[in-house]
Amino acid sequence: MSLKMFHVVFVTCSLILTVGFAVWAFGNYRVSSQTSDLIYGIGSSVASIGLLIYGRIFLKKLKDISYL
Repeated sequence: MSLKMFHVVFVTCSLILTVGFAVWAFGNYRVSSQTSDLIYGIGSSVASIGLLIYGRIFLKKLKDISYL
């Protein structure tokens, strides 16, 4: 496994984790109406967007390198 492939897998897993946490935090906010849950959901959503942007930039930068 190349460093590029490892990076893609790691960023994808991180993205899934942040999106899942955002969904959980917003769902918890709906039930409890605690401000901390709202902040966690917003922060995790921002992190998800950052990971998406980072992943696209990374893939664009290393488009000539093989995944193997």
